[in-house]
Amino acid sequence: MKILVTGAAGFIGFYTSKVLLNHGHIVVGLDNINDYYDINLKYDRLKELNIDKDEASLFNNLTKSRNNTAFSFIRMNLENREELPKLFEKEKFDIVCNLAAQAGVRYSLENPESYVDSNLVGFLNILECCRNFKIKHLVYASSSSVYGLNKKTPFSTDDNVDHPISLYAATKKSNELMAHTYSHLFKIPTTGLRFFTVYGPWGRPDMAMFLFTDAIVNNKPIKVFNYGKMERDFTFIDDIVEGVVRILEHPNKERIQKKDLYKIYNIGNNNSVKLLDFIKEIEINLETEARKDMLPIQPGDVERTWANVDDLINDYDYKPNTSISHGVKSFVDWYKSYYK
Repeated sequence: MKILVTGAAGFIGFYTSKVLLNHGHIVVGLDNINDYYDINLKYDRLKELNIDKDEASLFNNLTKSRNNTAFSFIRMNLENREELPKLFEKEKFDIVCNLAAQAGVRYSLENPESYVDSNLVGFLNILECCRNFKIKHLVYASSSSVYGLNKKTPFSTDDNVDHPISLYAATKKSNELMAHTYSHLFKIPTTGLRFFTVYGPWGRPDMAMFLFTDAIVNNKPIKVFNYGKMERDFTFIDDIVEGVVRILEHPNKERIQKKDLYKIYNIGNNNSVKLLDFIKEIEINLETEARKDMLPIQPGDVERTWANVDDLINDYDYKPNTSISHGVKSFVDWYKSYYK
């Protein structure tokens, strides 16, 4: 298939593109390479996909890798209402995997406009292109943050998610509502994936795994919020991408035949891990004890996440299962190698 992967220079988009290419698909990657975090990490991910920095730096200029790997890249903002339809018209995609978004819960307190531009306007443009260019299936990133202050665990896709506590979460909930509308009105199969705390090699520098490792290596204290009384369903990147690719390659035909065109899945490890235990694994792998600044909970944060993945098991016979010890070791090994 020919597949558009948005957010291709991002953490999950990069891995998804790699796996799809290994499976023999033609992939067009799209990313605006914004400076929310170190753009050199994004360029280095693209380098792994055989796109050099000079090519990747050019806006709205579709570039082909030099060794015929079936991967091409375009730097573009999703909110570009003029250029995005031109891309769809030229490339004639079979399916779309929309992983691009302005990420981060806390940053949404500082720069709310960027979330509206990318996550709402950009997503609307994707939906309109899927409608106008007869895309067979749209798979898109949602987030565990939509569960807000939900006290019932594990979190189920049947739970009410009408009370987000960050603008980021509100935009992700809005994406789900928008997708439902387009599935209903225009018969577009859409599948939303609520990711739970993704970590692993090439991970985002604003995430806990990276922040803690970087601070310990550089002999700085780590910030431990809610005085350590936090739990997260940490999900290793390989597990996340395995789920994404299965859904891209094998859409649930029975569901589509029933005209059940709209679906949401949780992708998590189905296991809530205490934050202090997670930190302990990092300390073991770095052979260094962290200096901890114990701080109150931050606005927009939740105390616990935990994914019910029964639907993923029932529909795709798949359940993420990478252990924290294996996942943390993989990240620390990558970090040491990447930063030498």
